[in-house]
Amino acid sequence: MAKFFLSRRWRPNKWPFYILLGIELPLTVALLALFGIAAPNLYRKKLWQDGADNGFNSSPTTGLYAIANYKPYTTPKVWSQFITNFNVVIAVLSMFIMLVKSIMYVLHVFPPVLSAIVHAIIIALYSVSIAYQASSDTSDPLHPQNGPPWYVTKSCSVTRNKSLVGYCRQAKASFACTCAALGIFGIYFILAIWSCFPSKSQREEYEEAKRLQAEKYAGLENISDPKSGKASVRYPVPDTPGFQGGLNPMTPRTLAFNTLGGTKDLPLRSHFSTPNVQSTSPTFALRSPDIPRSPMSPGFVNRAGMEDDDTIGKAIELSPTSPGAAPNLYFPPPPKTSKK
Repeated sequence: MAKFFLSRRWRPNKWPFYILLGIELPLTVALLALFGIAAPNLYRKKLWQDGADNGFNSSPTTGLYAIANYKPYTTPKVWSQFITNFNVVIAVLSMFIMLVKSIMYVLHVFPPVLSAIVHAIIIALYSVSIAYQASSDTSDPLHPQNGPPWYVTKSCSVTRNKSLVGYCRQAKASFACTCAALGIFGIYFILAIWSCFPSKSQREEYEEAKRLQAEKYAGLENISDPKSGKASVRYPVPDTPGFQGGLNPMTPRTLAFNTLGGTKDLPLRSHFSTPNVQSTSPTFALRSPDIPRSPMSPGFVNRAGMEDDDTIGKAIELSPTSPGAAPNLYFPPPPKTSKK
């Protein structure tokens, strides 16, 4: 049985995510516009007062009477400044998350598990917004409001002040868009959770990848130390030329040194090398041309075409009498000035 793992691919394909993005984009723009227009207090207090005039809810002056009579008072959640600012913040945050997650999804760095976490947080924020927008107002015992505010449950034509009809429709649209956004994010979350569970084909690919990985490390051998008794891992030895006594790999540097080792114009190379030590690198039958290239080489021919013995000298004369004897150094005399 295959082990459980979280899939990194979306199911059933990539198009459901693009469809949800196409719906979320205009919805987020609408929320950002509606909440931005309503901030900080364009029509909240006006709708509150109009509802009090109709007897639907408490009055904005209820708090003043409570304070004057030394009674505790808390502004109802639906009419508080907090929910107005909170809606603006979550609208801006939703726009930012939508742009980021769309780019990450195109770049294949937005796995379902990350999507589930992100959309769970957004769902929690929008749930708080809906709970505040649809909360009740029971601060006035004479005019209690048990349930959502009047502009959500009633038609905007019931307003006392007819100039507030447009504001009533904006508040109604804000609440409707918030509920729609919560539904879209809920679909995101369900799709992400469903995609976290791998399909049958994904399980087969996972098993094949695990099998190839096991074959890759099959060459490792477990050996135990006879002294400590602990097990250790012996890694396979790479088949590299020149490793552990094999032939040296042929590189440009090796080829250059081997070529210089067989020339005639480097007499000091064999003289200063370690005695009785043979090189392990292979030798090649590469030799310099027989034509002398330096006045220090034997057989040098001058410009006149004649061999001048006075300008010829050996750099070093190797004449050891025994295998361990020191060589006799010979320094050639300076060349004489030629006479015309």
